[in-house]
Amino acid sequence: MAPEMDFAAVLDFLRRNGLRHCESALTEELIEKSRSGFHKLFLPMPPPPLIITPANQKPPPRESTGGEWSSDCSSDCEFVTAASSDSTSNIIRSSSQAVSDDSGSPSSSKFSTARDCPVSGMQNDQFFWCKYDSNDENAMPPETGGCDFAGNLGEDKFITSVPAIGDSLMSESYKDYSSPPHPCHDDLKAENVCYVKYVKSEHRDETTPDFSPKKDSDNALAADEIIDCEPNNDEVLHRDEDYEVFDLRIIHRKNRTGFEQHKELQIVLNTIVAGRYYVTEFLGSAAFSSVVQAHDLCSGMDVCLKIIKNDKDFFDQSLDEIKLLKYVNKHDPFDEHHILRLYDYFYYKEHLFIVTELLRANLYEFQKYTQESGGELYFTLPRLQAIARQCLEALLYLHELGIIHCDLKPENILVKSYRRCEIKVIDLGSSCFETDNLSLYVQSRSYRAPEVMLGLPYDRKIDLWSLGCILAELYSGEVLFPNEAIVLLLARMIALLGPIDLDMLQRGEETNKYFTEEYDLYYIDEETNEVEYIIPDESSIERHLHIFDSLFADFLKYLLEINPMRRPTVKEALMHPWLRHTYGEI
Repeated sequence: MAPEMDFAAVLDFLRRNGLRHCESALTEELIEKSRSGFHKLFLPMPPPPLIITPANQKPPPRESTGGEWSSDCSSDCEFVTAASSDSTSNIIRSSSQAVSDDSGSPSSSKFSTARDCPVSGMQNDQFFWCKYDSNDENAMPPETGGCDFAGNLGEDKFITSVPAIGDSLMSESYKDYSSPPHPCHDDLKAENVCYVKYVKSEHRDETTPDFSPKKDSDNALAADEIIDCEPNNDEVLHRDEDYEVFDLRIIHRKNRTGFEQHKELQIVLNTIVAGRYYVTEFLGSAAFSSVVQAHDLCSGMDVCLKIIKNDKDFFDQSLDEIKLLKYVNKHDPFDEHHILRLYDYFYYKEHLFIVTELLRANLYEFQKYTQESGGELYFTLPRLQAIARQCLEALLYLHELGIIHCDLKPENILVKSYRRCEIKVIDLGSSCFETDNLSLYVQSRSYRAPEVMLGLPYDRKIDLWSLGCILAELYSGEVLFPNEAIVLLLARMIALLGPIDLDMLQRGEETNKYFTEEYDLYYIDEETNEVEYIIPDESSIERHLHIFDSLFADFLKYLLEINPMRRPTVKEALMHPWLRHTYGEI
């Protein structure tokens, strides 16, 4: 009689708590098992609830050996890091140097009160404690003692669609070896995991779990429902191939909430960012970011901090840059392909920070400096040859990974060594995979390929066009196609390189903006609103740039082929005779 008494108690509990669906499901299951010869009903064991410990409380003790909490996580910890995973986070100790953190004044280093927020629960996020692990492999700078991460490249971890915590239900590639498990997850086993959907009870205000199956006739899902279907193995494998994830550390001061006083981050020299990076020099700014030089107090290296402006679109674009830098760095462990190295990234004071290796000036600024200072000409043909070869090798590497840079220009090529004339390609924020939905608005205007201007489909060869424009600019000291109206740029291309193929004009989605029905260039004067026809003056690359080296001139025209079908690939460009010509020492 014991089984019946237990069953009655369970039914009574479910009935008193309004779990009518569970009561019905258990009754049906008992009847079914009774017909099959079973005389005892085994109830599934749901997982224990997650124990969330706020950051301002001491974490619960650990009973297992080897799982003691680090003594470093004491009340004097200055910053808390919240990782993007729900069960992992790190605590970063602030530097003990006698330097102010983040700003020169006490007021600028504090969070202000929260701005008005329509959701009441948005201001008090809970953060998890975790054991400090010196073997964390989630970041990329050299290994140093006492830092929050160590020195190996973090592998991208793939998402599985199994909503379970037990290790046996996780794919091997998903397990996060860089962070210790949350203490409340240690006792969870695969057999204790069940699939739960949360629905609103008809008799109770709070959310209650419902273990009943989903009705097929109910096509529309409510906003607060989670599908409780268990995916099959084929679906899991397919999703493993399609998705990947990386952790974004969120660093903030302990026991503080609210928005910053200013939307834009105030950059102050001789202050410490996120308890680790000592700002030493302001390097410059661009449309959506500022760049400073900093000293990494953990690794001892000088690094470059790229501070993304507080804007949703800029943030999303920079996440793409992080994804691509991680991807290309992972496939280039020995730094052989002239691409910028990513060291770290994190979110701090409402801004995304990207930490990279520190390089020298970009080619635009360096050429401008040499011209204004009246010093010795730097961009000689031997050095241009070295720069062209390194850029092509970088593009070859990107293209073999299926990536189009999409914004190659002198500002995005930085000098690594002046004496050896070594460069690196940077800024993958506008880059894309060839399989992406390609945008019509790519490349800076002066380095934009004609097929992009005309609204034609494009591919990796647009990077070759940009490189040709860059080499011509470095040789002459002037922009080959100045930043003017598109129609004027097209006229200049026709004058220097010859007419555009009729097939390209017929297929271009943007052709009618610049050409008449007879394919004559026209321009509408904004002041008089009159149509003006443009007749390009015929010239040539050699005459315009005053090039006396025939091999170099041929190489430029090779890259600046208007029709992308005749423009070379990177491999073909690397075989050009000019790159094999010997000029002597640089």
